[in-house]
Amino acid sequence: MISTKKSKNYDVKDLSLAAAGKKRVDWAERDMPVLRTIKKRFEKEKPLAGYTLSACLHVTTETANLMKTLKAGGAKVNLCASNPLSTQDETAATLVAHDKISVFAIRAADRKTYYKHIQAAIDAKPHITMDDGADVISTVHKNWNSDSEKILGGTEETTTGVIRLKAMERDGALKYPIIAVNDADTKHMFDNRYGTGQSTLDGILRATNILFSGKKFVVVGYGWCGRGLAMRAKGMGANVIVTEIDPIKALEAAMDGFLTMPMIDACKHGDIFVTVTGNINVIDVGHFKAMKEGAIVCNSGHFDVEINLAGLKKITKKITNLRPLVEQYTLKSGKNVVVLAQGRLVNLSCAEGHPASVMDMSFANQALAAEYIIKNAGKLKNKVYSVSAKIDNEIAKLKLASMGLKFDKLTSQQVKYLNSWKMGT
Repeated sequence: MISTKKSKNYDVKDLSLAAAGKKRVDWAERDMPVLRTIKKRFEKEKPLAGYTLSACLHVTTETANLMKTLKAGGAKVNLCASNPLSTQDETAATLVAHDKISVFAIRAADRKTYYKHIQAAIDAKPHITMDDGADVISTVHKNWNSDSEKILGGTEETTTGVIRLKAMERDGALKYPIIAVNDADTKHMFDNRYGTGQSTLDGILRATNILFSGKKFVVVGYGWCGRGLAMRAKGMGANVIVTEIDPIKALEAAMDGFLTMPMIDACKHGDIFVTVTGNINVIDVGHFKAMKEGAIVCNSGHFDVEINLAGLKKITKKITNLRPLVEQYTLKSGKNVVVLAQGRLVNLSCAEGHPASVMDMSFANQALAAEYIIKNAGKLKNKVYSVSAKIDNEIAKLKLASMGLKFDKLTSQQVKYLNSWKMGT
């Protein structure tokens, strides 16, 4: 029997959802062989024993398997949500009921509850923080106290968070070391590109059931996420337009076969707009005014600031809920613009986020980064570190092995040749 006794050690919607959540978490684990391998080693070696870890991540089935891996390593684990609309209530319930992990997450929580949950994770007095967007790290730094001094380090999962943390490092504001998991090749080259590309289209399809083929699909930003999204949208038959502020990335998009232009021009053509920049107001009031009737707008970057919804509301006379998380804004001019997921992450709010097989590598990086912080406690400076090449390569090797694939190795002659300047051609 699952205990439903109330406790201060968790705050989830409904523990009766745990059985359904367990089935989903187990299903995701099938596609996470690298994390499974790490979990088996952690169970034997207990490298995290005696340490408390507080994570602020999307509460999904994939995250649940990361939390179980960390607990298997001996850590006392606490989890809160990094986005109120990405929480899967059944996943939160099963972690509490079946795995005895403290979870503070409820889907669609209001702002006050969201930050109360973050504070609950901080109140656990962690030795390691784990973020997706730097909300825990930022809150810890804003309210720095004697308990904060025990933090050995933290990890960061996403591009937006890493940008924030590097800014803190530049300003001398960072008070403990951070491992930028997002910057690992086995994370951003796969999770950001293949994960975001597929899951964003999945979210839009589930929310709207529209046909992509023949539509003009505007990708706002051509980083790793934008590359993957543009590739997948093209594969679905869409005519892809890319907007960029970086001339090199704009050139790359053009060389990849996509039409590139400024946002104000793209607005006149686009049927669907997706932001993947991590920046603020990349779709602004002037852009809404220039859009075609019925244009669909959504975000797959990180925070809900990429689309200027406050500005949109000022020029709107009526908001109509058409479908779950699909809102039509009727402008004072009479034109309609449709916004998905309230401007939050469409792939997590309207779908289930990235497939488990790609999160396998991302979360393997998280688990090994936590172990690395403990092994190097006291040796790391208050700066943002990349995941070591050794860890990155080991994850890639494990993933290839799980796929039944092999790769070549250099011969001794080739090694000698590459390291010599005397052998000539």
